[in-house]
Amino acid sequence: MVLDVPTLFIVSIFVTTILGLFLLFAWVQDRSIRALAWWGVAYLIGGLSVALFTVQDSLSNPLSVAIGNALLFVACGVIWSGARLFHGRDVMPASMFAGALVWLFALLIPGFIESASGRIVLSSIAISGYAFMTAFELWVGRRERLVSRWPAMSVLSLHGVVFLLPIPIVLILPPDHRYSAYSEGWFGIFALETLLFAIATAFVILTMAKERTERIHKTAATIDPLTEIFNRRALLDSGRRVLNRMVWDKQPVSVLMFDLDFFKKINDRFGHAMGDRALQVFARTAAANLRATDIIGRLGGEEFAAVLPATTAMSARVAAERVRSAFQAAAAEIDGVAIQGTVSIGAACALDPSADIDALLAQADKALYAAKAAGRNCVVIAGFDEESAVPPHEKTEDTPVSDASLEHANLVPADLPGAIEAARAAIKSAA
Repeated sequence: MVLDVPTLFIVSIFVTTILGLFLLFAWVQDRSIRALAWWGVAYLIGGLSVALFTVQDSLSNPLSVAIGNALLFVACGVIWSGARLFHGRDVMPASMFAGALVWLFALLIPGFIESASGRIVLSSIAISGYAFMTAFELWVGRRERLVSRWPAMSVLSLHGVVFLLPIPIVLILPPDHRYSAYSEGWFGIFALETLLFAIATAFVILTMAKERTERIHKTAATIDPLTEIFNRRALLDSGRRVLNRMVWDKQPVSVLMFDLDFFKKINDRFGHAMGDRALQVFARTAAANLRATDIIGRLGGEEFAAVLPATTAMSARVAAERVRSAFQAAAAEIDGVAIQGTVSIGAACALDPSADIDALLAQADKALYAAKAAGRNCVVIAGFDEESAVPPHEKTEDTPVSDASLEHANLVPADLPGAIEAARAAIKSAA
């Protein structure tokens, strides 16, 4: 079956124009994704390029081929630039227009415009090159987990491979059969493939943009805007998932409750802006001094909490003490103002991970009140020392550390086995 190339061209003009306008409309609806505008413009340029091929009988054929191909390569370069913008990288104008410039310079070579094989080879290399470059840009940005990224890379890579096929065709066939064989059968196939590629790519582009927007909205719903850590809802949801996972691993889970000391006085004396800075400094300090697997969030006001998977009570004490001392050092002076900020911390441990996260937070909150009653700027473990809490920096003997706390600890006590057994016995009796 011979494909009607002129009909395919007319269909391609309408399809690419409609898709280009549709992409521009999508950009108007969500201007945070500038790449949509670039891709929309690329489709419109591509439609204009096909239109020039279609009216080549009305124009001089060399002029039609020269301008039409140049615009086609510009459209490919704009699509590649859109992929760079989509991942926050700068546009490279020289590379974007390189295909069109090389094509225009090639036209200055005597005999090139009459060489069908030369035009086909150069066009194939330019189109394939931009397709592979665009696929590579999507690959580089794979840290952003978009499911639709992989179909987009596949479509682009397949398009690049298909447009490399004309090169061996025109090189293998005898000179007097090269263009006739390509134009009679293969040209229609490539025109059809390009039309299908344009439709599939537009669909995948819109899917990627929608997926990113949904992820942004989902993230915004779970992140505290001031401190850029989990908000209360996200913390509780993540804590429940951690507890469910620890059931299978048969590991303990600990919870830390933080409350910045005399926070109202900081606001009253230095202003709310400085209070906000103190909250930000604490969030950053706590995140830096906890493990990557630990989950920290802001419950509200100056209260924070953290969920520590696979962590015993003694391990939680070590982690909490590290956060306490680090924040005391970081908040001694903020932005040149000596605010002398400190934090009180309460901790609770569940040997049975099936425990309710709200109940565990309530135990840690009770220990937090004990820490404040003990003079603030200290750590209290629920079930251990609420009644006789003493700021750890005033203790003279080493704090017992369990075997699971080595990730958190900087020092290991001399009598580690005895400390382990004592901690386990205490935890069991408290439970």
